[in-house]
Formats: sequence, structure tokens, C-alpha cells
Amino acid sequence: MKAERYRFPICYHALPIKWKLTLWSALLLFLLFGAYNIVQYVFVERWMIKEEQASTQQDMREILNVLLEKEFRFEESEYSRIRSYLEKVNQSSQLIRVFDEKGLPIIAVSDDFPNEWIADNDAVLRANDNHSFSLDNMLVMRSPFTIFEFHGTVEIVKSMEDFEKLINAFLQVMLLCGLGAVMVSAFGGRLLARQLLRPLQAMNETMRRVKQNGLQERIQLTGSKDEIHSLMNLFNEMMDQVERSFAQQRQFVEDASHELRTPIAILEGHLAMLRRWGKQDPAVLEESLDISLHELARLKGLVQELLRLSRAERSVSGDEAREADPTPILSRLIKHAAALYPSFRFEAELEDLGGIRLAISEQHLEQIFIILMDNAVKYSGDSRTVRIRGAASDGQATLAVIDCGIGISEESLPYVWDRFYRADKSRSGEQGGYGLGLSIAKRLAEGCGGTIQIDSRLNEGTTVTVTFPEKIK
Repeated sequence: MKAERYRFPICYHALPIKWKLTLWSALLLFLLFGAYNIVQYVFVERWMIKEEQASTQQDMREILNVLLEKEFRFEESEYSRIRSYLEKVNQSSQLIRVFDEKGLPIIAVSDDFPNEWIADNDAVLRANDNHSFSLDNMLVMRSPFTIFEFHGTVEIVKSMEDFEKLINAFLQVMLLCGLGAVMVSAFGGRLLARQLLRPLQAMNETMRRVKQNGLQERIQLTGSKDEIHSLMNLFNEMMDQVERSFAQQRQFVEDASHELRTPIAILEGHLAMLRRWGKQDPAVLEESLDISLHELARLKGLVQELLRLSRAERSVSGDEAREADPTPILSRLIKHAAALYPSFRFEAELEDLGGIRLAISEQHLEQIFIILMDNAVKYSGDSRTVRIRGAASDGQATLAVIDCGIGISEESLPYVWDRFYRADKSRSGEQGGYGLGLSIAKRLAEGCGGTIQIDSRLNEGTTVTVTFPEKIK
């Protein structure tokens, strides 16, 4: 029993999504069509019954008006005249009877009306006191009247067989249309499912090609600008980001390997030399140890920069305070830089930042501007002036570090954010650094919702502008 009970759900869940969409859309269309037909059937049936009742009631009023107008005394001598009139107004499949005050029929006329029906239902008719009711597919309507001393009742019994035939024919047409609607809805559901799933099938095929051919595969976008088009476009953008991330990761590994290979090779060469014969020569030993220590310090600095970059790329923890007052922090950094580089002049314009607070932690703000000021000093060339400016407007604070140094060429500007990239490769050994500072600064700035950009001209100087949102109090 359990296997039989759960067979249908299991089979349904095993169906492909296109068949599920076909079934549900076909079922929905069929239910809508069925509900419309049922409402239409009930409305037509009730409307036709009301029309029959209204028509019979109109006949009743006409008969009563004539009887009252001619003032029949309902004596036996007048029965023939009354019967003759009733036969003229009577309709097919209809019975008209006149009862006296005792409820006995004194006049009855019929036209193609089954007499056996009267015999079978006479007792029920006598016991029913309603003015209008239905009995065994017949519409019965009664109306009392009084003429002189005569108190009687007019009864009209109308057959509803023609009405039932029409309703049955209408029902058969509806059933046939319902069967046609099932086939049409199934076909329409199939077309609808195929149309809806076409973009998903394209995405599936693209993913399969990505698995086989690589990350360069993309979905061909259609001309329609609907939600499916937006989804496909978002998928292509996501694949672009994934491809860029893999390329950057590969470039990072290559650059990191290159940066680490040089000091390791130097260390390996000097240690091998010392093991062979350098231990006996104090001068060679001293020189090799100095070089080895220098390269170890270089390795240590590179590893620390990589750790800083890794921490910058991670999201800031929720319990870390993301609020900083820029004026005292920048003033303190300028004072430290002036002590560290006494030959440089640091000019600060921070008056517009008074009283505002930035949505970034103090540690990250310090780290960003240590990197930017250090770069400004390293690549200042013959200039010895570094300016730090600040301004606030529209809920944002803009901070800029400006130098008049060697600048960056237009060709190198798009790549300065890449890890291990150094625009002035000829002086990289002299200036030190590993090409990670700007990458770290960019990650930290964007991590708090800020932006950072560089404007530079070769031999004219560089301006690095950082924009932070203000902290909402």
C-alpha cells in the first residue's frame, strides 16, 4: 500500500522540469477554462429558468385580465366560452386549469400535454399551496382570483422538456469544448514550457561548454530586454568576473613565485658556497651572512605584505568599530612622516573635515594613508613636497594625497592596482617595495564602501583621491 501511495509523487519528482511546466500550465489553463464554462452554464441555466417563469407569469396576467374584464360568472353555460378562450391562448406542451373554491377543476385545456402526468401527480398538486414551484420537470404556477361571488384559482403547468433538451445540448457542447481545451492547453503548455526553458537550456549548454572548453564561453543574448535577458546578462557578467579572478589568481601565483624565487636563489647560492669552501674565509663568510640576512629580511617583508593583502581582501568583522575621525589621524600621520623624512615638506589642508566621522575603522584609515604617503615620498623625484587635502560634501568625505614627482605613464595607469605591478620598473630596486601597497589600499577602501582613483602624468606628479561615506550618527 505504501509503495502504491507514494508512486505518483516519486514519478512526478523524477520528471524533467519542462514536463512539470507543461503539466502545471496545461492544468492551470484547463481549470480556468472549466471554471469559465461552469459559471457560464449556471448563469445560462438560471437565466433561462427565470425567462420561462417570467413568460408563464405574463401568460397568467393576461388570462386573469381577460377573465376579469369580461366578468365571467363561471356558470356551466359559460364554460364553453372560457374553454374556447383558454385553448386560443394555450401553448404547446402546456396545461391550463381553473379550480373552484373547493379546489376542484372545473375547466381544463391542454396542448400536447401528457394526461398521465396529471394522474400521477394530482395528489401532490392538490397538497402544494405554493404559487410557483417545479415538479417532475414541470413548471407549475397558480394565481387566485375573485369575480362576483366566485372564488377560484387559475393553474398553468408548463413542460420543461424543451428547456432541458436545450440545456443538455449546451452541456454537451461545453464538454466537447472542454475536451478540446484539454488538448489545446496541453499543446499551449508545451509551447510555454519550451519558450520559458529555452534561456535555461542555453545557460546549461554554456556551462557544459565552459566545463569542456574553459571560462571564455558566454551565452548569446537575445534581443528582448526581459527578466530572462537580465539573468543571462548577469550570468555573462559573473563569468567575466570569474575569468578575471582566475586570471588574476594565476598572475598572482606567477608574480609571487617570481618575487620569492630571487631571494631564495640568492640564499641557496650563498649557503652552497659557504658549505663548499666559504667557511674558511672570514671575509666571504661575513659577506654571505650579510647578503643572506638582507634576503631573509626581504622575504619577511614580502610575506608580511602578502598577509596584509589577504587580510584586506577579507570582509571586516561585524564587531570591529567602523568609525574614524580623519583630522587627528591624518595630522598624526603627517607628524610621523615629517619626523621620518626630514627633507620633505608635508602640507595639510584638513579644515573642511572638522566634526565629521568616516564609516571606516581607524586602523584601516591609517593603513591606507601610510601606503599612499609612502608611495608619494618614494616616487617624488626631485620634488620634496607632499600635500594632503580633505573636503566634505553630500554625506561623503574626499581625501587626496598629491605629489609632484615622477608620475605614472598613461599606459601604466590601468595596471597600478594589480598585485606586484610597479610602473617604474627601472627604479623598483632602488625604491624598494613589492607592488602590493595600492592593491591593499584599494581593498581596504572598497571594503567600507569607499572608492579610490589615481590621476597622474609622467614627470608632472600624481594625485590619489580616496572617497569615504560619512558615518551616520
